[in-house]
Amino acid sequence: MPQAPFPLSPSLWAATAAAPPATEPLAASTRADVLVVGGGYAGLSTALHLAERGVRVVLLEAREIGFGGSGRNGGQVIPGLKYDPDALMSMFGPERGERLVRFAGATADSVFDLIERHAMDVPRVRGGWIQGAHTAQALRLAHGRAAEWARCGADVQPLDRAQVARLIGTDRYLGGWVDRRAGAIQPLSYARGLARAALNAGAVVHTGSPVASLARAQGKWTAATAAGPTVTADRVVMCTNAYGGDLLPGLKRSIIDANTFQVATAPLPEAVRAGIFPEGHVTSDTRNLLLYFRLDHQGRLLMGGRGPFREPKGQEDWAHLERVMLKLFPRVAGTPFEYRWCGRVAVTRDYLPHLHEPEPGLLVDIGCQGRGVGLQTSMGQAMAQYVATGDASALPLPLSPVVPFPLYGLRRLYVNAVVAWYRMTDGGV
Repeated sequence: MPQAPFPLSPSLWAATAAAPPATEPLAASTRADVLVVGGGYAGLSTALHLAERGVRVVLLEAREIGFGGSGRNGGQVIPGLKYDPDALMSMFGPERGERLVRFAGATADSVFDLIERHAMDVPRVRGGWIQGAHTAQALRLAHGRAAEWARCGADVQPLDRAQVARLIGTDRYLGGWVDRRAGAIQPLSYARGLARAALNAGAVVHTGSPVASLARAQGKWTAATAAGPTVTADRVVMCTNAYGGDLLPGLKRSIIDANTFQVATAPLPEAVRAGIFPEGHVTSDTRNLLLYFRLDHQGRLLMGGRGPFREPKGQEDWAHLERVMLKLFPRVAGTPFEYRWCGRVAVTRDYLPHLHEPEPGLLVDIGCQGRGVGLQTSMGQAMAQYVATGDASALPLPLSPVVPFPLYGLRRLYVNAVVAWYRMTDGGV
């Protein structure tokens, strides 16, 4: 039996989030135009934008709103994808590539625009994202990345070592670049705000309603929940990412559901806090096992990075992050760590988000690669347009077949070996 996922409650975000809207499990079978499976950013954004179009939409979430990655991530809202604009143009051709670059560059706008438009109770800051370079080669790549986005009209700038040290508060990076389109949010509050907006628009949202089976007959889809009641719909949009189990055969084997771990200190003393991210930036670096860190809205310092593939066994599974934080920010020594949590991310073979339509009327979205807040918000908007209109040009990426990872059963050994190797060779701190 697989181990139960780490609970949401120990996270900093669960402790400081706005209250969720009132929702209940599905108690009786019902019908809808569209069924959305998954109550994270992608599913909630899809439901919201379908409801605003007048589509009858029902969303089923297995646990609570934001239980998966949407309620556990670092809260950094970073536009773009893992690939830079020139690479995307080369991969997808000039027309689709240019549309994809525009889509990826605007994902942060989607988040902050929705928060404002729906007056969501979401602590936020839009000071920009800094990518710190840990080696000379990484610095050249970072400055090249800034140049590419600048050619696309983005508000970006290369940074030298002194600039990065001043804006982050550590001198451990050789330089980097800043993307001023980016920012940070309280991620669970945002998920709950999306749920409230979807409900206000007319969507029906049921939590505590895991889908046990999904079947198509006579042109209709029927999802049976574990408790028995069903939803019958013309279309289904599946947005479960790394928490979807085996609902769709083969889908789980198309990703590696790696674990990302995070720690957060108590609120920093003002004298310490003033020298760390003084202008409200957030950051993640150029390591293969990247480190990502920021201040939250109450002055805590957060740090995230890879941990063991398995679910945690004890506090020692976060010790590497605590050591790294103190090496980067020795002035934090003496401030206790208050929160430790983790969550799954969906890593695809090509490090791109994937859109699948394995059967008529079934649309699947999976894969974030560290850009999930903005990416999946915007993906929900695009999927809603596609489902409502049938216009495939609304989708930022072409539909693709579900392709499993080779030797999927060895993924745990593979991930743990890669983590161990990079910790020894990746310019570690």
